[in-house]
Amino acid sequence: MKKVRVLIACGAGIATSTVVVKKVEDLFAEHHIPCEIQQIKISEAVGKQENADMLISTTMLPTQYKIPAIQAMAFLTGIGTEKVEDKIITIAKEILA
Repeated sequence: MKKVRVLIACGAGIATSTVVVKKVEDLFAEHHIPCEIQQIKISEAVGKQENADMLISTTMLPTQYKIPAIQAMAFLTGIGTEKVEDKIITIAKEILA
């Protein structure tokens, strides 16, 4: 079974990305979407994008990526969460289609 390979990044790859990892795992489980999540520093994203389908970041995106990149500050602030969740699920379903 194909899995959506997700990079979840923050500045240091420790604090805020840990919060988002749990939220994204729960989101994918709720929608029955198999996923493989890797928690990284945003500086690692360019080098790791070849082996991923999507990037979710809690920090500003410093460059353009070859994969869909989503800013997910909403998971930390609670403002606009549903819109970000919808975007993540839509992209995940396109990847699995």
